[in-house]
Amino acid sequence: MTESDVKKIQKRIYALERENELLRQEIENFKKALDNLKKNPLILGSVERVLDDGRTIVSHSPGSRILLPPNDLVNPSAGDSVTLHPQSYQILEILSRKIRGHVAAMELLETPKETFADIGGLDDQIQAIREIIELPLVHPDLFEKIGIDPPSGALLAGPPGTGKTLLAKAVANTTHARFIHLVGSDLVQKFIGEGSRMVREVFSLAKENTPAIIFIDEIDAIAIKRTSEVYKGDREVQRTFMQLLSELDGFANIEGIMFLAATNREDVLDPAILRPGRFDRIIRFDMPNEEARLMILKIHTRKLNIDNNINLKDFAKRTENFSGAHIKALCTEAGMRCLRERKTKITQNHFEKALLEIMDKEHTVKEYIYS
Repeated sequence: MTESDVKKIQKRIYALERENELLRQEIENFKKALDNLKKNPLILGSVERVLDDGRTIVSHSPGSRILLPPNDLVNPSAGDSVTLHPQSYQILEILSRKIRGHVAAMELLETPKETFADIGGLDDQIQAIREIIELPLVHPDLFEKIGIDPPSGALLAGPPGTGKTLLAKAVANTTHARFIHLVGSDLVQKFIGEGSRMVREVFSLAKENTPAIIFIDEIDAIAIKRTSEVYKGDREVQRTFMQLLSELDGFANIEGIMFLAATNREDVLDPAILRPGRFDRIIRFDMPNEEARLMILKIHTRKLNIDNNINLKDFAKRTENFSGAHIKALCTEAGMRCLRERKTKITQNHFEKALLEIMDKEHTVKEYIYS
């Protein structure tokens, strides 16, 4: 190789290095421009469908859809939540995969901390829920040997504060299942189709996180009895309810997913959701009796620094018509009274004053309701 050839190669290397530097600078400029675009107000959209040729159908407001050309920088999938440029509507980034805002924000606990040891006076209910939920999740082979389909879910029905949600969390703990917790009113949305979409996404979320327990509290918000007189505001609720029935039928007997719901208004529920196959058992809760109230008192006082002379049996007798939530409030209020007096041990007197205050509040609430 001659000296002239070496010089040519060196010049070529220098030119390539210079070109590489220019390209790097151009990439940096593009990154800065993209960052500036993201700082400005963007439009939120949802990917409805990705066509075979790479084009994407995106909805960005109720009834508004756009068809975008292929974009090699992002690869969205149907159901993804994305940000759009306010002028060109090009997709700038993917915010979340498949599960959109409201559903992504729902309570998805890896494993709840509550156990059956935290529940008092509900032995029959614990036995029932373990048969319906725990056995199909932990021992599905037993059902195969017998030749029957496992239950698909249960309805927890009873007065407020009697331990329905606590029991649902406890069974999720024993089965090590992920616990998807939402309230029925969360599914009542303003725009047409939003509630139905959320129901679909809740079940998709469960499918991606098996074993999972879907728990809908206050299900009477969407599963109320249908009548011939349907007002404008009720139509969307009924659409959401129909979507829920459809999802329950589609996910029936799917291994690793169980459905639980709770209500204190069983009388207003639509018969369609109460039939076997959707709710295979209704577990009913009552106000705790004296023995159950004593158990609940012992559970809620076991971590409290209380005086040994406190007569819990006496308080169990005097708290007739108290729910588990009331008894927990009693223990908390006694602790607060102890704290106000700058003491470190809860005494009988603290419990006496706390009981009087809670009973007075209950009497005031009942007078207001029935006046």
